[in-house]
Amino acid sequence: MPLVRIDLLEGKTLEYRTQVGEIVYQALLGVLGVPNRDRFQVITEHPKAGLQFDRDYLGVHRSDDCIFLQITLNSGRTVELKQRFYQAVADGLHERLKLRREDVFISLVEVPKENWSFGNGEAQYVSPTR
Repeated sequence: MPLVRIDLLEGKTLEYRTQVGEIVYQALLGVLGVPNRDRFQVITEHPKAGLQFDRDYLGVHRSDDCIFLQITLNSGRTVELKQRFYQAVADGLHERLKLRREDVFISLVEVPKENWSFGNGEAQYVSPTR
């Protein structure tokens, strides 16, 4: 159910990008309880001019290593659960890739379940109409 978009500046290795995706996926499984194998990720590198951000918004200093995670998922999770997820992702990226926690920008986009089709032109999360 989550669709994860990961945006970062070009120049990172394939292994680095793969690890970012894996760390986010593990946090989705472990903290938000998404189903196993529910992994849909788009990882995109950008030239410096194509990924612009404020270096110090809200007193958080960001470097060129800043990554953006935009995750579309079903609505309904508590604020506390979301906060645990943010922390798990930032901690995981810091521990495994040495990415500064300040360089992890996360946006959750919540949608109703009927807004998903996983193929076949069907809304798999919606009861069939009679």
